[in-house]
Amino acid sequence: MLKAVNNVSFSVERGRTIGVVGESGCGKSTLGKTILRIHQPTAGKILLNGEDIMQMTKQQQKSYYQKMQMIFQDPNACINPRMSVADVIGDPLKVNKLTSSKAELEAKVDDLMETVGLAQRLYGAYPHELDGGRLQRVGIARALALNPEFIVCDEPVSALDVSIQAQILNLLMDLQDEKKLTYLFITHDLSVVRHISNTIMVMYLGHCVEMAPTKELFENPQHPYTKALLAAIPKIDLAFRKSGKKRQLIQGELVSPINPKPGCPFAARCDYVTDQCIGEDLELKDLGNNHCVACRLFE
Repeated sequence: MLKAVNNVSFSVERGRTIGVVGESGCGKSTLGKTILRIHQPTAGKILLNGEDIMQMTKQQQKSYYQKMQMIFQDPNACINPRMSVADVIGDPLKVNKLTSSKAELEAKVDDLMETVGLAQRLYGAYPHELDGGRLQRVGIARALALNPEFIVCDEPVSALDVSIQAQILNLLMDLQDEKKLTYLFITHDLSVVRHISNTIMVMYLGHCVEMAPTKELFENPQHPYTKALLAAIPKIDLAFRKSGKKRQLIQGELVSPINPKPGCPFAARCDYVTDQCIGEDLELKDLGNNHCVACRLFE
């Protein structure tokens, strides 16, 4: 059996951002899509404002799903090439019957385009006429159409140039301040997650191995996997090069996620592994300062 996400638990306050990092295949995107019920969870709870969505009727769930939206990684793949910018942004409003006339729909689309910085001349444009940055703004506008409270951002800037990345990140942060939005921000880029997140969760093979406030995690990483991730960040400090220090590299092969053995999922690649690390799954241990880690070194 493959458990793409296993025993992951966290909470995020209104108007805050939790970043999720980890290597490809660790379950980041699956986590986000499961929260939105794009993937159906096999167990557990999904609470929004204290209400368990899993226990609601379909009619109740529909109203709650309007409060949760997603910004996808590749805007080219998630936008219908046969629909104009106005049609893409206005589609959620049509589907949920939130406008009573064509004029009202057009006015709301105009307002959303202005909110995300899209020129009105692009109202009737098609996806192939737009660059990646403008396409992602269309995706953001579509996510905002239903006035959500919670948005899953699934690597929303990874497909963009660096200069455009900064624009989109600043837009997301401005929208958060203005609308009190709550983000689950998924990324590979540690510099990006450091810029936008209040809390960071590190995942490995479907498990949360460490979670802490952003500043605390970068200044005081505890889990060996987290330390290796931070050590992989490129450094331009010449003093570091002259010091002769070497990067901390992760040794060994990635173990199969199918029917994993009980114990620490990182044990096969950890320099500090002991017999205690194998045989029993680990729980997150609070080290203080809201810093939690799943590792035998701290028990």
